[in-house]
Amino acid sequence: MNFTSAGAWLSRLRAKFPDREFIMRSDGQVRFIRISSAMQLSAVGGAVLLATAWCGSMGAVAFERWSATSEQAELLDREAKVATAESRVAKYRDGIDEVTSDLARRQKFIEQMVEAHIGDLPDDKAEGEAVSDSRQETVKTVSKVSAVLPEASELAHIEAEQLAFVERLTSYADRRAESASKAIRKLGLNPNTIIAGSRRAEGGPLLRLATGKDGSLDPRFKRLGVSLARMDALENGLASIPQVKPAKVAYVSSSYGYRSDPFTGGAAFHAGLDFPGPKGSPIYAAAKGKITFVGGRQGYGNCIEISHGNGLMTRYGHLSAFKAKVGQKVDAGTVIAAMGSTGRSTGSHLHFEVRVNGRPVNPRPFLEAATNVQQEAR
Repeated sequence: MNFTSAGAWLSRLRAKFPDREFIMRSDGQVRFIRISSAMQLSAVGGAVLLATAWCGSMGAVAFERWSATSEQAELLDREAKVATAESRVAKYRDGIDEVTSDLARRQKFIEQMVEAHIGDLPDDKAEGEAVSDSRQETVKTVSKVSAVLPEASELAHIEAEQLAFVERLTSYADRRAESASKAIRKLGLNPNTIIAGSRRAEGGPLLRLATGKDGSLDPRFKRLGVSLARMDALENGLASIPQVKPAKVAYVSSSYGYRSDPFTGGAAFHAGLDFPGPKGSPIYAAAKGKITFVGGRQGYGNCIEISHGNGLMTRYGHLSAFKAKVGQKVDAGTVIAAMGSTGRSTGSHLHFEVRVNGRPVNPRPFLEAATNVQQEAR
């Protein structure tokens, strides 16, 4: 397209959107509002930009995790005060371009959060009660904007849809977080400890999130981020709790707690469970995690340790062979070793321990209840 034809095309487009004047009466005075063709074209361009943004694929971004106590209470209080219909009408009057830019940033925020934390939003997203409800206020906003600036009516509708979606998504994330929290409590663990443990090692480049041109973040969008971060921490913590039997054997030869020592016959404390079986039998990771130790430990012989995060660790002793290496990430059920009788042992078996912040706990409740609890949570 040459400059002459481009100028003719622009002239025809402007002819479709002539300058318009609106008369408003306020406090006994008559005021004139002039909507130029340039502003009308900006509104049309903004609608196209938003449609394109909906279809774009945004990269996943790490979101700073907040605790779900005092900060959530503060956000809920701020939600009640944000974005009245009057303030949004004023913003539209200031310039459609800025409103379009804000909506584009909000759309990017929504896409990043959904892609990073949810993936495809399930069909039940509209169920349940929203954390906050902006429906009445957004109806007022659409009505007032449409009356004062008809050209911006579509943008006002888009904004209303975005806010409704954010509130439904926040409610969905809260329901999933509560389900995971209940499951963790059934296993005798504190959900708040799981959340705190997920924040012990954090870092990386700063990627700020904003919904406003000035770098501000709408409290409803910030509340969504808090809910998604809490949901992730609890669900990841639940998935890291030992749930798979580490050896496929018919019975346990020695339980957790008091026993007579097999070598001395005296009273002793047994910090795990013993699973007897043929030498070379496969040993499985009890939960997803990262291999942190492979080698020999006094009393345990050949040993593997897996860190599951949040202070949880499992230990596998008396092994005859290693099938994993330090730094390797494993899923629940991954073969990591072979059964043996190395170290302080009277025969081929697996010594299995679960430790929380370095202290041994009875593995039996986890192995017996975790699978059912995980299914209930899902």
